[in-house]
Amino acid sequence: MLGPGGIPAITDPQQAAAHPELATLAVMAHGRDRKVVEAFASALTELPHDYAAKYYAHAYDMSMPEVRHLLEEIMTSTDWPVHSPFAREHYGRGMAEGKTEGRAEEAAKLVLLVMDARGLDVPDDVRARITSCTDLALLETWAARAATAQTAHDMFDGASEQDR
Repeated sequence: MLGPGGIPAITDPQQAAAHPELATLAVMAHGRDRKVVEAFASALTELPHDYAAKYYAHAYDMSMPEVRHLLEEIMTSTDWPVHSPFAREHYGRGMAEGKTEGRAEEAAKLVLLVMDARGLDVPDDVRARITSCTDLALLETWAARAATAQTAHDMFDGASEQDR
């Protein structure tokens, strides 16, 4: 019968890289030992990404919650991308937030570009209001208004955006 006693606790990163399947089992059986998880994490950096992701997923899925937390802790301190459900959720959320911020920054640049192309004077307070805005819909409204505004302050006329 195979049990934890029949699986070696691999603490050497080179040995873990040479035998990733055994290192994966070692994490499942001996993952409470931080050195086992550290060797496993180090070994993953030596493997092709698609293999490393699969070994990580197997070790994570088959480990106890305390070992999963240790895996997440150690893997977030490395350059290797984490593939746990926890990490995917937070990484995905961060990516979405980053894309939204990037779109808002680009929209703010567009508003300022239109104003500059039209030769409008853009006071510092107006520039700050535009560049600090993160509401993409509002920035799009301002971009449209910038095309016809007589002054920079004319873009902000309208009661509806005071609530934003």
